[in-house]
Amino acid sequence: MLSVWGHPVRNCEGVSRREWLRVGGLGTLGLSLADLTARKAIARPDTTARESAVKSPSFGRAKSCIVLFLFGAPAHQDTWDLKPEAPADVRGEFQPISTNVPGTFVSEHIPLLASMADRFALIRSVTHPDNTHTVAMHYMLTGVRHLRPATNPQNAADDFPCFGAVMNYVRADQRRASGDAGSGLPAAVSLNSPANQVSANNHIFPGFFAGFLGRACDPFFVSQHPHDPKFNPFPSAVDPERLVDRKRLLTDLAAPTRHVEPATTERSFATYYDQAFQLVTSPAARHAFAIEQEPEALRARYGTTPFGQGCLLARRLVEAGVPLVTVNWERDDAYWDTHANNFRDHKQKLLPNMDRGLSALLTDLEQRGLLSETLVVVLGEFGRTPKINANAGRDHWAPCNTVVLAGAGISGGQVHGASDRLAAYPARDPVLPEDLAATIYHLLGIPPEFTLKNAEGRPTALSTGNPVWPLL
Repeated sequence: MLSVWGHPVRNCEGVSRREWLRVGGLGTLGLSLADLTARKAIARPDTTARESAVKSPSFGRAKSCIVLFLFGAPAHQDTWDLKPEAPADVRGEFQPISTNVPGTFVSEHIPLLASMADRFALIRSVTHPDNTHTVAMHYMLTGVRHLRPATNPQNAADDFPCFGAVMNYVRADQRRASGDAGSGLPAAVSLNSPANQVSANNHIFPGFFAGFLGRACDPFFVSQHPHDPKFNPFPSAVDPERLVDRKRLLTDLAAPTRHVEPATTERSFATYYDQAFQLVTSPAARHAFAIEQEPEALRARYGTTPFGQGCLLARRLVEAGVPLVTVNWERDDAYWDTHANNFRDHKQKLLPNMDRGLSALLTDLEQRGLLSETLVVVLGEFGRTPKINANAGRDHWAPCNTVVLAGAGISGGQVHGASDRLAAYPARDPVLPEDLAATIYHLLGIPPEFTLKNAEGRPTALSTGNPVWPLL
């Protein structure tokens, strides 16, 4: 959402490709990328971070994190946690197959992942109380339950920030402290956006944005699908020399007014013009997004879908130094909200796509020596009902679902927690979204004492959960 000089403009894409194209007008008239950046920075709170006593060798082991968000919520009992002994109206049509980890079984429709189960861990006891997509997404993508959990809210300014927004905030503080201007790459990127943030009736979902941290901390949203042959999130017709001239002109025009606003804060427009200029002209940024440079055979291995190519682009981004990348499952006719035709869609559209993309990502990261320093998190907003409905579907079910963790020293081949005989409730070792968030932040080196200021200006803990220690 953007606010342009006092006139509200609703736009869930953050800085979209269309806004990128507007950067050609970087100057005294019109809306430029720098304007967008500046206007998103209102009311950014200060951060207080007490010294941490964290001594665990796993603390800070991840240089980066890739969150794969399976929009709509997979049926965990048809993917990771099959129950072949359950009644027919619960167990469904799929058969479990052995993985390369003795005693661990997954769906027959993810054979590639079954062959590499020693590279990832399953948490089969994730639980929370929210059965509505909107508040459940917010909970799983922030680690904090929504302030209005019994509603179906839109994105709001008092929401808790998502993982990417927190990383933007932390990285900005680090850069200010060190004086490092960075490479021009954003600290957080959200791919296949905003398709997964806006429902059919234009309902802007919470959980993907910066909330009370302010719009300046929103991830950099890329709406264009990376499998598009014309994929290019940057303006293709920008003359670098012309941009330099425009930036110089802006500097000259701003000079006479500097005495009017002496000692402006760090939010000064000059700062944001510089940031915008650096991002648009950064060779590192352009190279990181140049997915067309990848060999065709590797692109085919990931799968020529928004999710598959999103996984490949995520690898390029973390390789270039982006610390937090979210790959959203595109909201299309093949997303995971399978109230009807659950088995047909999982078999034909969903599981093969996930199997290719995720297995290729883990293999690629490992072969490049990146898996040990990259945390990969695979999650949806909740699970799905044990009992199959009259439309051969499964409905929303928050009490139990499965999350996958890999990389950054996660002990692969493990299964943490367990569901009951119907995959309905955790049977042992329940894990809350707070615990998942604590695990992510711990591995990224953000201490548990780290606090933010909420919408009322009160200090609030970044995470109140506990890392899933057995996996670390």
